[in-house]
Amino acid sequence: QVQLVESGGGLVQAGGSLRLSCAASGRTFTGYAMAWFRQAPGKEREFVTGVNWSGGSTYYADSVKGRFTISRDNAKKTVYLQMNSLKPEDTAVYHCAADQRWGSAVSTKTGDYDYWGQGTQVTVSS
Repeated sequence: QVQLVESGGGLVQAGGSLRLSCAASGRTFTGYAMAWFRQAPGKEREFVTGVNWSGGSTYYADSVKGRFTISRDNAKKTVYLQMNSLKPEDTAVYHCAADQRWGSAVSTKTGDYDYWGQGTQVTVSS
């Protein structure tokens, strides 16, 4: 089992920045691809960004390219999401997720992820 705990959410004005963290505990997550998803009220959960096990490969949704950056520190078992130039449409609950298929590439599908955090609220005011 892997437990994931997100932190760093909050209220920010449009154009501002936030840095989310996702701390993992339990079984090792070094070989797992990690991702961030978000879910706004009344909408389906959507893929935001993901990183492979080594951190050498990343993938971003078009809506966040150039504004968001994902990174990971395997020694600390932590994944980060740096969010810059935030927009009101970025408002959502942000969840991190782990894909336990060892060494897998990043997937954009929620069904490919085995472990999920409870989420952290990000609210961007206009």
